[in-house]
Amino acid sequence: MEQAIQRICKAYVLEKLVGESPIFVHAIAQLHIVAQCDAAVIISGQTGTGKELVARAIHYISRRAAYPFVPINCGALPDTLLEDELFGHERGAFTDAHARRPGLIAQAEKGTLFLDEIDALSMKAQVALLRVLQDKRYRAVGAKVEQQADVRIVAATNTALEQLVRAGTFRSDLYYRLGIFSFNLPSLRERKEDVPLLVRHFLQKHTPPEQTIPQITPQALDALLAYDWPGNVRELENAIIRGVYLSQGSPIDASHLGLRFPAEPRTPDAELTEANWPLFKIKKQEVIEAFERDYLTRLMQKYQGNVSQAARSAGKERRDLGKLLKKYHLDPRYFHSFPPTSSQ
Repeated sequence: MEQAIQRICKAYVLEKLVGESPIFVHAIAQLHIVAQCDAAVIISGQTGTGKELVARAIHYISRRAAYPFVPINCGALPDTLLEDELFGHERGAFTDAHARRPGLIAQAEKGTLFLDEIDALSMKAQVALLRVLQDKRYRAVGAKVEQQADVRIVAATNTALEQLVRAGTFRSDLYYRLGIFSFNLPSLRERKEDVPLLVRHFLQKHTPPEQTIPQITPQALDALLAYDWPGNVRELENAIIRGVYLSQGSPIDASHLGLRFPAEPRTPDAELTEANWPLFKIKKQEVIEAFERDYLTRLMQKYQGNVSQAARSAGKERRDLGKLLKKYHLDPRYFHSFPPTSSQ
């Protein structure tokens, strides 16, 4: 029975890992090998590159496929509730503990615990998680005996953990325990040859069953290929969803996609000469503005337009971040509809 479930899950998950570009194929080349063991895994990559999808693939093609896959956003784990959330509690452990409650580790028993945004864990949380990885045991709040932790840990981050280790904000021993295997997912701008495949996949996924899958015009495809995709695959999926519904059954044109920052048109055979070569100062400013716009877009997507949370994450005053958003015509309300960050 478990083998049958594993075969079904494997086919279902792998068909969602869409891509044939060399950089993408190389990034997930060891997926099947890693799935066959129980060692911890770190998946890194920008927001929207598909980290949770890869984590699910690891789970569903492993021997643990018949058991739970439990995802959690580490940024939502306050220290005051940390042990209760991870380990659970016994009845009477504290004032409102009227009944025994299993924690996330128990909920993921024999399955996989997916820790998204692992870089957001506090030092206290890092210590608690390290003990589970080292000893494979934990103690529920109010319990007298420890329990065995039969669970695989898969973590994800959009931050370079090596830099956090050097900065002293992420424990090196936890980093080495987690990083037995690692996957680094490329951004969509690094594998634009996969855009047509992804477009076809999302058209099939999001076209209502009673409708014919719409065509996409050459102009729309050109716009998709020229776009820089600061939100990666998730942003592409959102664009296709808009296209499916705004086109109302007609071929999807570039105007239906709602791309925030379409590429500037360029003359195909234009050559730079001494007369038209941009000044260093101008070119430098263009690069800075491109970075700021890309960073702010991904930041607002991550926090769904919450300017206060985004400002704290970026280490800026809320008023200063608001000025930058106005500078690049980024309306926080636009990002309210984005799904919470976790990984595609």
